Amino acid sequence: MAGTRIREPDTGAPGYVPIADHGLIGDLRTVALVGTDGTIDWYCCPSFDAPSVFAAILDAERGGRFELAAADAARTKQFYFPDTNVLITRFFTEDGVGEVQDFMPVSGDRRGSAETERHRLIRRVLCVRGTLPFRARVAPRFNYGADPHTVRVEGCTALFESATLSLALTSTVSLENDGTDLRADFKLAEGESAVFALDQVGGEVAPRRCAHAEAEDQFCATVAYWRRWLAQSRYRGRWREMVHRSALTLKLLTYAPTGAIVAAPTTSLPERVGGERNWDYRYVWVRDAAFAVYALLRLGFAGEAEAFMRFVTRHISPGDGKATGPLQIMYGIDGRTELPERELGHLEGHRGSAPVRVGNAAADQLQLDIYGALIDSIYLFDKWAQPISSAQWDDVSALVEWVCEHWDQPDEGVWETRGGRQNFLYSRLMCWVAVERAMRLANRRGLPADLPRWRQCRDAVYRRIMDRGWSAGRQAFVQCEDGDVLDAAVLMMPLAKFIAPTDPKWLSTLDALTEDLVSDSLVYRYDPQASPDGLRGDEGTFSICSFWYVEALTRAGRLDEARLAFEKMLTYANHLGLYAEEIGPTGEQQGNFPQAFTHLSLISAAYNLDRALG
Repeated sequence: MAGTRIREPDTGAPGYVPIADHGLIGDLRTVALVGTDGTIDWYCCPSFDAPSVFAAILDAERGGRFELAAADAARTKQFYFPDTNVLITRFFTEDGVGEVQDFMPVSGDRRGSAETERHRLIRRVLCVRGTLPFRARVAPRFNYGADPHTVRVEGCTALFESATLSLALTSTVSLENDGTDLRADFKLAEGESAVFALDQVGGEVAPRRCAHAEAEDQFCATVAYWRRWLAQSRYRGRWREMVHRSALTLKLLTYAPTGAIVAAPTTSLPERVGGERNWDYRYVWVRDAAFAVYALLRLGFAGEAEAFMRFVTRHISPGDGKATGPLQIMYGIDGRTELPERELGHLEGHRGSAPVRVGNAAADQLQLDIYGALIDSIYLFDKWAQPISSAQWDDVSALVEWVCEHWDQPDEGVWETRGGRQNFLYSRLMCWVAVERAMRLANRRGLPADLPRWRQCRDAVYRRIMDRGWSAGRQAFVQCEDGDVLDAAVLMMPLAKFIAPTDPKWLSTLDALTEDLVSDSLVYRYDPQASPDGLRGDEGTFSICSFWYVEALTRAGRLDEARLAFEKMLTYANHLGLYAEEIGPTGEQQGNFPQAFTHLSLISAAYNLDRALG
């Protein structure tokens, strides 16, 4: 799976590469986005939520970038080295063919060693046919472009220093100063290569050359790591390449030191170019991470589920009874609870889409659905991986008791609207899931629980949804109690086993959603004109909803429709099989990229559709 682009020689101020025209590399602590033009335009060091070093994707002039490409006009193609997260960008010119291999060595279990903290990014350039001139330009902009830096060059080694971070660049070709940036111009003949390595340095980590032999060793070790990891997959069904690419992407979004799974590795990529729906997704949403555990468990990756459960036990146990409940909707990758939101006014945003935000004020929202998502993932972990501990059961019981007391209050809902709290059906649904799954777990394991009270709560939630979540006028389940606006979140009703997928009320709802919110297999969350969410502007279709739709059709037995919708959704992936949060009117990727929610829902839809097709 590869994409082709025409890259012209640099003729002035660089512009923006479309969101979809990127691949992702990482080391389970942070990631870098590499454009099809060979430019790294997003990289935070040393962790996902650290300030950026390269952020040209958010401001082409001030953000910083690492350019590495053929110096002549070239066609480019980009693909992943098979079954890995090693990215290769190829350049086709009149005089030859070259490629850049981008990867970040994974430190594995060497916790606490200096090498674990190295955070090395390696870019290896090869000429595979003919002769090619190449050009590199390394222009870091520390702390989201706000901090100045100095650079010192000694032959093939350079040191970039800012107030809070130092990076060493080593190269097998000569480096030249260009103000506080570096340039390198070099020519390679067939079979020749050059290596650039960017390391975080300081403390025990000193600059270290990356010679050709070491680059080859680390390339082979990185390839072996990813192939060894992917070999754990038990999936043998249709669309295996797309399913495995989604699994590899979810793995890249995990933070190995704690087991956290981020919603996306970027901030402020716009849901609509020029709009204000720009958010920081570099945190652990309880909902997203819990659903990711389901997807990874389905494929056989129990280690990631176990690591996330450790994160839950350590950081997401019931808290101090704040107004928004015992859980926050999101946490930092280290478990921290303070995620203050601020705007970076000095950055113009992707293609002028301001504001650029870091932090996320939605952390203080009340979203009742997270309790169902979390307890469902704990239930599945106990069922498919290993039994939960007595202490974990005490935490689950405390959460269920809280849900029994608070399920019937309004909240901000799954879509994190900023237009005030409402009685969202999806929140009620997932409160039902929280209690129902806990009852199942207690019965299966013989664990202590106030089952009569829990059963009374579960049944009360069910009756409320059936009585006030159903619109006789629309002949459908709707967004809010006593309302008539449709919402794609109700697609989870049969997926969560709340209602039979062939129940007449559900089939009527599915038809209504198809008529109002579906466009060529793409599904809108809701109509923001009919249900104001407190934000200006429109948005694209939501890719997780599109895969939920496929799964709902599958469970309803409408397999021909489900398969066609799924195949259509695959055509909206980028050239590498990656998805952002949304799809725009003409098929462009919108929002933060790549999005965990989208990839985990692809895995679930593929798994269930493949099983139904037989």
